[in-house]
Amino acid sequence: MLGYKDRWQFFRTYGIITVLLFWGGFVRWLNFPEFGTRFHTFLFFTSIPLTIVFWESLRLVNNWLNVKYPFERNLTGRIALQLIIGAAIGLGIRLIIYKWAEPLLPFKLDKMFAAVTWPLYAIFTMGVNLGFFTVYFIGRWKESIIKAERLEKEKSQVQFDNLKNQLNPHFLFNALTSLNSLIFENQQLASAFLQQLSKVYRYVLQNKDKNFVLLSTELDFISHYVMLLETRFQGALKINFKVNDEAREKAIVPVTLQVLIENAIKHNIVDKDKKLTIDVLTVGDYLIVSNNLQVRKTVETSNKQGLENLRSLYRFLTDKPVIIEPTADRFYVKIPLI
Repeated sequence: MLGYKDRWQFFRTYGIITVLLFWGGFVRWLNFPEFGTRFHTFLFFTSIPLTIVFWESLRLVNNWLNVKYPFERNLTGRIALQLIIGAAIGLGIRLIIYKWAEPLLPFKLDKMFAAVTWPLYAIFTMGVNLGFFTVYFIGRWKESIIKAERLEKEKSQVQFDNLKNQLNPHFLFNALTSLNSLIFENQQLASAFLQQLSKVYRYVLQNKDKNFVLLSTELDFISHYVMLLETRFQGALKINFKVNDEAREKAIVPVTLQVLIENAIKHNIVDKDKKLTIDVLTVGDYLIVSNNLQVRKTVETSNKQGLENLRSLYRFLTDKPVIIEPTADRFYVKIPLI
């Protein structure tokens, strides 16, 4: 139906136009009854195609500009261009009406009235276009509200998963078991282990409500977490960092690195005979975390949603996607720096 989104929109639009035309014809008939019913009927039916041409021309121009010259490209330029094109359409229709329709009128138009109609047609098109602008910006406002709600939901889900990873019984059991062994074997190392564990929890609690932290802050946190892991796995795990200084000043979602490292450990065998190596490096605007593949046959605590939740969260924070690239021997996750 002329490019309308649905039947309801089409019938609603033309229902409003029909009501306005009837109202205008009724007002003319009340104010100028001397011209007779025949003339008013003729004027009403003549105004229908002209009104349709006028409305559809402005609507199609609006839709065409939405594709070719969207508001995001240049807000001021787009508004000015649409108003100019609309004014040209209005003045063109005014020229057609008064060139061919005026001789059919049962009276002669006053020159002053005829002159005033020129700006009136331009002003009327401006009003219609302002309606288009209002609909667009209200739509964007509603989208921003929905997007914010979805972002908050995704953020809460990711944070919940992060906290589960940190606080789940398996993590606590492994950490406390390692600590118990160290207390008898190396009390100094046990004390250091406990301090690192407390710093991990402190970081999670301090940053759980933040959208971003500096990558340098995240790396400071992850160093404590890595110390816990390397103590726990006793040489079976190696984590390498190669992050340039420029990247350290960019931002990242809190505990992103913890999620990725935990994911690599969760899904791969970590053994002294099969050392797991995780590399963390920066390339351009991306932080890349990769590991050699030695996949576990079963993963008891995985819900297979961690990476997908992280990807969803970043989708709302940046136009650059989270890239997941498994190869024959390595697994890569590329996180956009913000």
